[in-house]
Amino acid sequence: MNDWPDAQPEGPRRMRHVQRPQVPPQQPQQQRQPQYDQGYNPSFTQAQASGYDSGYSSGQVYGGPQGPGRGPGGPGGHGTVPPQYAPPRPGGGAGAPDWRRRIKIGSIVLAVAVVGWSVGTYAWASSKMRNEVDLAKVIERPSEGDCTTYLIVGSDSREGMTAEEKKKLHTGSAEGKRTDSMMILAACSSGNTMISLPRDSWVTIPSFVGSESGKKYAARGGSKLNAAYAMDGPELLVRTVEFNTGLRIDHYAEIGFAGFANIVDALGGVELNIEKGFKDKKSGADFQAGTQTLNGEQALAFVRTRYAFAESDLARTKNQQKFLSALANQAATPGTILNPFRLYPTLGAGLDTLIVDKDMSLYDLGKMFFAMKGISGGDGKSMNMPIAGSAPQGSLKWDMPKVKQLVEQIRNDEKVTVTSDR
Repeated sequence: MNDWPDAQPEGPRRMRHVQRPQVPPQQPQQQRQPQYDQGYNPSFTQAQASGYDSGYSSGQVYGGPQGPGRGPGGPGGHGTVPPQYAPPRPGGGAGAPDWRRRIKIGSIVLAVAVVGWSVGTYAWASSKMRNEVDLAKVIERPSEGDCTTYLIVGSDSREGMTAEEKKKLHTGSAEGKRTDSMMILAACSSGNTMISLPRDSWVTIPSFVGSESGKKYAARGGSKLNAAYAMDGPELLVRTVEFNTGLRIDHYAEIGFAGFANIVDALGGVELNIEKGFKDKKSGADFQAGTQTLNGEQALAFVRTRYAFAESDLARTKNQQKFLSALANQAATPGTILNPFRLYPTLGAGLDTLIVDKDMSLYDLGKMFFAMKGISGGDGKSMNMPIAGSAPQGSLKWDMPKVKQLVEQIRNDEKVTVTSDR
């Protein structure tokens, strides 16, 4: 007998249902947009970010063709390198500096700085100009010519000088001021001409209206040219030059002893070739022959010396022309104009004591200096007013036929062919 319990056949077992988690239907790959917050890392998919892998495969074949922005893991998968992390391309790209843009911006900044500096310098220098001479007060003026004419005057004014400076520069202590040198500069397209007017020239001082009194004064014949300045200043001097030459003066410029010496010192001296050495106790001149650099004190002595020469005032006017041309040649150079450390001291030294007419601008003043520079460079000529001989009181008589010819050539902007024998 079988001790086993009666076996009863089991009925079919019911299997416990295991429910698979619901996976949202996969959207077409091209429409999937990754959802992420600010901490999103483009190298992880949404499923990886949640920490769950459904095991579902989209059926993509790994290693197959990949479109733009596609990789083994779909958009943003491991096969994609975002553009912002891409290495720079050879010859340029995201990481290479744009040199063309930098150069363009740098050029614009430099141009603006240069223009600003130029405008500021012009405004500053214009504000320092002493436009004190009123040529509108000059009566009975000649007609205008084709050239621009300047009457350049060096006065013996000691304005602003201390007793020590007067002693150092051998100027003496005379009150007031007188003309120490006078010259006409004609700036013409045919060539520039500088004409010295000896202060002892024998001329007629014409009738004039006093610049201060407003009274009319009668003409006065047989006078020295420098007497006109002593009688009524720059306006009468211009009137006298115009009356005796027939040439209209467009601009007037005057500088005193101190200003002249300060300009030379501000330039660091002026180089000059002195052909023959000379000494003069009155002016303080003591020069050896040869090329040398003159400081302010030496330059003033050079242009003022007259008693060391047999030709006296005529020899002095030639030295004045020579030095002024050398001064302009050195002042009107890029080394001075473009260097603020030389330009500002030079302008400051000159403009503080330079007296000009009311219509003269800084531009006109620049043209005057460049015209003087042109003469030293061979573009024009320098000469004394043609002299015919001596006159009373040790004065000099002009050669009037030559003077008239000279004036006509300047007025008509013709090449000057007139010469002076002295």
